[in-house]
Amino acid sequence: MMAISKDTRVSKILEEYGDIADVMEIFGVQRVAGYSVRRLLTKALTVEWAARVHRVPLDEFLVTLNKAVATKGTG
Repeated sequence: MMAISKDTRVSKILEEYGDIADVMEIFGVQRVAGYSVRRLLTKALTVEWAARVHRVPLDEFLVTLNKAVATKGTG
């Protein structure tokens, strides 16, 4: 399982675990037109910047993302 940190690129999470947009939507990170478009837009975006852009507490965002990928990895 990949540990997600503030420096993890959002595109890396998507590559490793697929589309976890449902989790991101909890924090107000809305879906983009399609999965491939979202992957393109997230190439340079880190978890820290995603949290900043969407005014989400970084610690809470990290906990939720790590739980989501842990669940995805075991399911």
